[in-house]
Amino acid sequence: MNSLLIMAGGASSRMKKSLENSSLSSDQKEVAQRVHKSLIPLGKTQKPLLFHLISNAVAAGYTDVYLITSPENEAFQQWVGNARSNNSFAGAKVHFAIQHLSEGREKPLGTADAVEQALEQYPALLHETFTICNGDNLYSSAAFKQLLQDRKATNALISYARSGLKFSDERIAKFAVMDIDTEGFLKGIIEKPDQETAEKYRDDTGEIRVSMNIFSFQGAQLYPYLKNCPIHPERQEKELPNAIKLLNEKEPKEILCFGRAEHILDLTAAQDIAAFEGI
Repeated sequence: MNSLLIMAGGASSRMKKSLENSSLSSDQKEVAQRVHKSLIPLGKTQKPLLFHLISNAVAAGYTDVYLITSPENEAFQQWVGNARSNNSFAGAKVHFAIQHLSEGREKPLGTADAVEQALEQYPALLHETFTICNGDNLYSSAAFKQLLQDRKATNALISYARSGLKFSDERIAKFAVMDIDTEGFLKGIIEKPDQETAEKYRDDTGEIRVSMNIFSFQGAQLYPYLKNCPIHPERQEKELPNAIKLLNEKEPKEILCFGRAEHILDLTAAQDIAAFEGI
């Protein structure tokens, strides 16, 4: 069984804040305000990003998708199905994992907590190697397929050439940069470095490699680092990249980096909707 965990929780707050000053029609704004951004109808087909994302994964060989959402996921159920597990959608079996709020909190505890709760709700994943990705990026089938191929390490991630991304310089500057050794193993993740710092991490091909949050991990190995992930002092969340940093520090040469040079469609704000016209 080839499993994919899609993190589709959160309130899509940046999308909703950007709607007022966008050029979208009133109907588009109404839908975007009401549903999670991964469910906004897009392009010629008017199917949501979630459909295209899962379709690409299925084409690469994934069979089971674990969709991590908040408890208020009625809109997801309308698209995917209202069973807890084994819904048929976009060619995959889709299972819901719910990120419940921790006691005393008004918002979710972050992406590491989301994956941790998914593994606790579906313990079989602890005995698997699975892929994790964001629900607001449209990763290619080829990228998904890379993470299913045989490899010399237990865990892996995709390291994207920064030159292949068509985002603004301001947006690209916010992406985490990867420090990769000569064998292709992850040495470190540098969050939001300035340009001078980023230049120090060009690989032997001359590329600066960045993370677009698509990873492959063995469940039992990752789980304790999710559990023990520290809470970010400013955002007050347990973030998946920090859990990965912990694993990489404690168990070096366990995360292999697969390079890719291609653009990824990303649905963060209202102006990104136009980029999906061709799908």
